[in-house]
Amino acid sequence: MPIMQTAAADAASSAKEPSASAGKILMVMTNHDRYPSRAERTGLWLAELTHVYDALTEAGYAIDFASPNGGAVPLDPRSLGWPHADAAAKARLNDPAFMELLQSTRAVADIDPGAYRAIFYTGGHGTIWDFRNNADLNRVAESIYRGGGIVSAVCHGLAGLLDLQTEEGRPLLEGRRVTGFSNFEEALSGVKDQVPYQLQSEMEARGGRYEKAVMPFGSFALTDGRLITGQNPRSSKALAQALLAALRNEPAR
Repeated sequence: MPIMQTAAADAASSAKEPSASAGKILMVMTNHDRYPSRAERTGLWLAELTHVYDALTEAGYAIDFASPNGGAVPLDPRSLGWPHADAAAKARLNDPAFMELLQSTRAVADIDPGAYRAIFYTGGHGTIWDFRNNADLNRVAESIYRGGGIVSAVCHGLAGLLDLQTEEGRPLLEGRRVTGFSNFEEALSGVKDQVPYQLQSEMEARGGRYEKAVMPFGSFALTDGRLITGQNPRSSKALAQALLAALRNEPAR
């Protein structure tokens, strides 16, 4: 059965510097903020980062922020207001130390994958463009996974999983239970005509056994071994709990 949980730790009032005793997690965010012909901007969907960040730091994990180009991460304006930004997400939005971290992410090309127990791909429509076909990002994620680590993603962050391969050269998603932003949700979001591909279709084309919540935008997360995925923004808390459970079951690196 899929893992579906909604509880997550409350946000701390300021960005922490947790010890790395529990291990380090790499969180990857987009640098892309534009649609082809839509005036409204895109970028990181804030709560998809903060809900997972808060749960992991509360559990004692050290977090590094990275992006394809490094530097500043744009925030999707739609993710900053009601009903998408809850009190925990707004606490981070108003936390200068945390927001500074989003202005100075590390470039993925500079990442040593051996330092991390897991990689987590955040969402937001921007990821559709700069997570896919990124050789450095693929290198880091594949190295973490092949070394016994965990690969996880939520919503449009699944774009980063599409080109990952096993050591045998097969798609990592092949034959695996996986979820992510559905084709129907893409249509309901109002930007279907702006994106170059649909995640659900691309996952299925790679042999992924795609599953989703009964209702659109419902919380839904799946664990298939060391592959953990969440369907949409409301799934970030469930994904965080699934990721914590998987980390407890995997030996520290």
